[in-house]
Amino acid sequence: MTGRTECRAAGEDRIGEELRFSGWVHRRRDHGGLIFIDIRDRSGLLQVVFNPGISRDAHTMAHDLRAEFVIEVSGRLGRRPEGTENPGIETGRVELYARELAILNESAPLPFGLEDQDISETLRLRHRYLDLRRPRMQKNLVARHKAVKAIRDYLDSEGFLEIETPMLTKSTPEGARDYLVPSRVNPGLFYALPQSPQLFKQILMASGYERYFQVARCFRDEDLRADRQPEFTQVDIETSFLDEHEIMRMTEGMLAAAFKAVLDIFIERPFTRLTYREAMERFGSDKPDLRIEREIHDMAGPAQKGTFKVFLDALEKGGRVLGLRGMGMAGLSRKEIDDLTNSVKEMGAKGLAWIKIKGGFDSPIAKFFPEEALGEMAEKLAAREGDMMLFVADRQEAAQAVTGKLRVELGRKYPVDFKEDQWRFCWITDFPLLEWDEEEGRFTAVHHPFTCPAEADVPRVMEGDITDRELLYSLKARAYDVVLNGYEIGGGSVRIHRQGLQSRMFQVLGISPSDAEKKFGFLLEALRYGAPPHGGLALGLDRLAMLLCGMDSIRDVIAFPKTAKAADLMSGAPSSVEPKQLRELHVRLDLPAEEEGQ
Repeated sequence: MTGRTECRAAGEDRIGEELRFSGWVHRRRDHGGLIFIDIRDRSGLLQVVFNPGISRDAHTMAHDLRAEFVIEVSGRLGRRPEGTENPGIETGRVELYARELAILNESAPLPFGLEDQDISETLRLRHRYLDLRRPRMQKNLVARHKAVKAIRDYLDSEGFLEIETPMLTKSTPEGARDYLVPSRVNPGLFYALPQSPQLFKQILMASGYERYFQVARCFRDEDLRADRQPEFTQVDIETSFLDEHEIMRMTEGMLAAAFKAVLDIFIERPFTRLTYREAMERFGSDKPDLRIEREIHDMAGPAQKGTFKVFLDALEKGGRVLGLRGMGMAGLSRKEIDDLTNSVKEMGAKGLAWIKIKGGFDSPIAKFFPEEALGEMAEKLAAREGDMMLFVADRQEAAQAVTGKLRVELGRKYPVDFKEDQWRFCWITDFPLLEWDEEEGRFTAVHHPFTCPAEADVPRVMEGDITDRELLYSLKARAYDVVLNGYEIGGGSVRIHRQGLQSRMFQVLGISPSDAEKKFGFLLEALRYGAPPHGGLALGLDRLAMLLCGMDSIRDVIAFPKTAKAADLMSGAPSSVEPKQLRELHVRLDLPAEEEGQ
């Protein structure tokens, strides 16, 4: 007899062989004289027949088998009788006639069935070791593995080296909050877990490695949601001597390799490219879902020809009136329109104006516009009989954001133009370099402080008045995001490689020379010694895997995720520690009295 065989290897070509299988009892069926079980391993299922005529001992033991018992079974592989085949599984035309059975471990009754669909996420995460046995979860993690392998193989073929960077590093309070680790051997000092390997990968470029990548673990102490975790994985990439267009080409090839490996489909290249301004104007989002064809249109022209005060007031204050075509929505009831209006208000708008095209223009606001203006609105939106025209009037940022969200909601709720089965990638480029942080009272980097300004803006940064808000708002970055079906799956930039420009950028950001030296001194020093032009990208592996697997949450493609409160329900982390451990770390907790004993 051969060694252990995987279930999926039990093909028709092995009928008649004596084989041995190990795995879990997936289900058991007692048909009186015969007992059938499905044995399951990671590769799939195989039906096993216990026949007292073949082995009375094995048949007797099979009476004790229950779901999730771990067993080893040996016997001869045979063809299933005609009419009993199961086309739903890979081994559905064969079965094993058991001669020997060993129970390797028993199982208590499960808190949920592995084939159950309606299981609370709390229960699944509490018993993650069982949840991970479920076929869907195993399929997801296999897909993730295939994606990572394809990415590694592709980057290797492009001349990249995989290099690890430190987990215990220095706190640089730019971006999200750091997770801090107290140092026992350096009392009162702390390491930070990396939010990304950003500084180290730039140092590697200064060190002459030219093409680096890493499947990197990163940590951010921030509020969570379905597609965010306190610890996450990114494919981190940095290159020397490549400009943004070459980096984008390389990234497209890497993503195409991952999609071919996991889904066996070819991704059309090159990806669509949109500037940040174009994306916001046409789609109201810097991560547009291009599977939805309808676009947003500026309605200032026809709005000014009417007397509708809401529109005129918004325009007078420097705001926008934006319109969207509601395809086939003229039949909506007043309640449905009210529900849609409430939804828009929840998105942040003050309200929603609408005009139905239904044997004419039908709306409470139609009387405020001449026929010519109404016709112009319909022409701009390509709206026709049976459609409804929808309008949002507000500050530019609010109007674009709300209309962008409304575009997606309508595309999915009324999917006339929503091609759900497509994969639509795009690049967003020419981002603003800076944004105003009201809380801190200063400009901050849209991406990070090491992003290079657009080439035309470098002289303006170096020589311009950095107190001039109009100047700072107008600066563009050599940054780029890659977007898939409405999700940002990665982003990067060309970095600043000259020490003088980097020091000036810190000055623009309100970081004093002493603070810059304290936080980023080793980078500034490295830039003085012939650092090459360089740039890179970080790809969110968890989010990419989520999309490849058709999931709605990255928790379904991570083996051991945290909850929305950053808790591990299986292990009980985070947890209290012994006072002795705190004393060794020179840490004293300042907790309310009622919490000290917990």
